Amino acid sequence: QVQLVESGGGLVQAGGSLRLSCAASGRTFSSYGMGWFRQAPGKEREFVAAISRYGLNTLYADSVKGRFTISRDNAKNTVYLQMNSLKPEDTAVYYCAAGSYGRTHYDFWGQGTQVTVSS
Repeated sequence: QVQLVESGGGLVQAGGSLRLSCAASGRTFSSYGMGWFRQAPGKEREFVAAISRYGLNTLYADSVKGRFTISRDNAKNTVYLQMNSLKPEDTAVYYCAAGSYGRTHYDFWGQGTQVTVSS
């Protein structure tokens, strides 16, 4: 079992930056690929970014490529999402997840953190 707690969301103007953090419990953090997903009002949850167990590989949705960076610190059991050049369409609840590295297979989810980008 892994428990995930996101933080770092908030209100930011378009063009601004935020860094999300996701702290994981347990001693098996490095056993999991980690991902970030988001869900905007009235829309389905979508994949944002993923990072492999030791951070050697990353994946990004086309909509965030070049603006967002996922990273992890296994010593701190934490995964990050640095979000730059934010756009109003990035407004959503952001969730971190633990599972198999990739776009879809995740077993454990956090409660989410709200990101709102004003125009």
